[in-house]
Amino acid sequence: MGFFTELLLLPLAPVRGVAWVGEKIADQVDHQMNDPAVIRAQIDELDAAFERGEITEADRDEQQEVLLQRLVGGGGGG
Repeated sequence: MGFFTELLLLPLAPVRGVAWVGEKIADQVDHQMNDPAVIRAQIDELDAAFERGEITEADRDEQQEVLLQRLVGGGGGG
């Protein structure tokens, strides 16, 4: 019975493969968006960009607020 089921479902294998890849990509994006180490590195980069004069203080503060919300809230927006 299992052989025939697999044989009948064989045409769906590419769809299942694409769905699996999509899940893996979503997991990686979630990790990147909510990993505290990544968020802290982004905050450090904002500070460095401000020090180099690449962004204004208001821009830095606004972007840091978004990052801090992700850090303490675990994302919330996605």
